[in-house]
Amino acid sequence: MHPLRFHGRYPYSAITRRSDYAWPKSRRLAVYVGLNIEHFAFGAGLGACIGPKSHEPDILNYSWRDYGNRVGVWRCLDLFGQLGVRVGALINTALYDYCPEVIEACVKRGDELIGHGHTNSERQGEMTEMLEKALLNYCRERIENQSGQKVQGWLSPWISESFVTPDLLQENGYSFVMDWPADDQPFWLKTRSGPILSVPYPAELNDSASIIHRENTPQQFADMIVDQFDEMVEQCAAQPLVMTLSLHPFVVGQPFRLPSLRKALKHCTEHAKRERVWWTTPGQVADHCYALPPGTIPGEGPQR
Repeated sequence: MHPLRFHGRYPYSAITRRSDYAWPKSRRLAVYVGLNIEHFAFGAGLGACIGPKSHEPDILNYSWRDYGNRVGVWRCLDLFGQLGVRVGALINTALYDYCPEVIEACVKRGDELIGHGHTNSERQGEMTEMLEKALLNYCRERIENQSGQKVQGWLSPWISESFVTPDLLQENGYSFVMDWPADDQPFWLKTRSGPILSVPYPAELNDSASIIHRENTPQQFADMIVDQFDEMVEQCAAQPLVMTLSLHPFVVGQPFRLPSLRKALKHCTEHAKRERVWWTTPGQVADHCYALPPGTIPGEGPQR
């Protein structure tokens, strides 16, 4: 029997057999909110659906997604402001052409901007290497030129990678990637030109996956947030952990879903054991990992 194909990006590592470390100020649980702010082409390409997909132009589904940028994102930013929470804003650069004031509001709040492709109407994993490299460079340069933030991180649209995506990210100025939801800790990915850090991103604690695809209620999704947080606050006594929450304004930005989300996030921000918790962004997690001694983070890290 032939062996299964292996990606070769990282070796197996049991979380119970790793080096111990802490987050800043001896915190044990890093928590971040990833706010996916996306733009979709009209009448073409991919797009999340609230109802059965129609022939293009698919007015229902396009307009539902557009609600997120017209209304939902402002409700979400207001909520985060009430709670004093900075977010990692995962942005499509097409937003600069469509609704630049949304990105301006994130920058003004002090949120971290993370590359998330030009549009969520396409999968970068279907591109040639040359086109994918051009996309990565375009998105990084546009964010840096228009918002003045150095871009460190990347989440591929639809988490669609080619076989060379980590290589291209490392070679084109990115320091971390969020496409590999394989762990509750960061770990090093091998690339052809040196390591790049994988920062956790949630496949499960994700409003699109939970509410749209699995049809959970807002209350059920809020319960997941609370249960994940409470459990990880206890687990982090043994290992430093990262709790990640992915939100989409066209999903949780609907008014009837906001009260449950507000209650869940208030529980987390006001938790009795909050001295264990570091509310942060993906880039701050990556910066801390790069500063740790070699061999601390699983995988083969950068040489010093």
